Amino acid sequence: MKKISVVIPAHNEEGNIPLIYQRVKDVFSTLENYRFEIIFVNDGSRDDTQKEIEELAQNNDEVKYIEFSRNFGHQHAVKAGMDSSTGNAMISMDADLQHPPELILELIKRWEEGFDIVYTIRTYPKQISAFKRKTSTLYYKFLTRISDVNLSEGGGSDFRLMDASVVDVVRNMNEADIFLRGLSNWMGFRRTGVHFTAGERATGESSYNLKKMMKFAFTGITAFSVKPLYLAAYLGFIFSALAAVGYGIYVIHSFISKTEISGWASLIMTVVFFGGVQLIILGIMGIYLGKIFNQVKERPNYIIRSKNF
Repeated sequence: MKKISVVIPAHNEEGNIPLIYQRVKDVFSTLENYRFEIIFVNDGSRDDTQKEIEELAQNNDEVKYIEFSRNFGHQHAVKAGMDSSTGNAMISMDADLQHPPELILELIKRWEEGFDIVYTIRTYPKQISAFKRKTSTLYYKFLTRISDVNLSEGGGSDFRLMDASVVDVVRNMNEADIFLRGLSNWMGFRRTGVHFTAGERATGESSYNLKKMMKFAFTGITAFSVKPLYLAAYLGFIFSALAAVGYGIYVIHSFISKTEISGWASLIMTVVFFGGVQLIILGIMGIYLGKIFNQVKERPNYIIRSKNF
């Protein structure tokens, strides 16, 4: 029998743990010649998520869990589950049931057809705000243009299947700021996509606020591209050239018209403008230096407080 490892990161998902377990179990009950394990990764939850997981594990041998010592982030939680998976294939999905477990059947079907990575292409239901849909679409279009990976529109989802051979490759990576959505594309292998409509969160509220989304966006951009550094250099050359040309014209005009060069307001605005440009460039460079700083320290990506296997 083939074995499928289902990795589910959870952060304050106490109400969703029993629900997603039952739905995943129902899916595999329809499959012959397959067995499964569910690896819950408790990413520093402050509610009773760990208690719910442990109760499931006591009564169900297929339930495994990893408890972090604190919140290390969603991507590291998925990576921890992948590091501990033992199946012929691994499926990662969120605990809030926005990733429908019933789609597992289609993912496994495509895997059996010979694909190493089966990713999902998400579309949002009508009740999701137009702002969230539009910003998500624009972000992945921008990421595709500015980086070295090509994320399909709507393909930015951590709901995917990976063959064990792909999981082994990811397991040997030790990036401080890991971005699995980009890595699954960058690695190559045989890939195919499956469309799905995101469901509603079953219980609780999402802890993925604007600050976390912005940090995740910058991680994706800087993890797969140095183009922002080139952009900073180009901006420097362009504005320097514009300043030289503009000042030259201003000087020539003052000689021809026999007027003095004056205008403190324009001078101050120019200084402030170019000062802002310099800060932007320094900020871009600082982000990359910060990533190097975190990487060379070689601290572990996560710390396990407890596990049952």
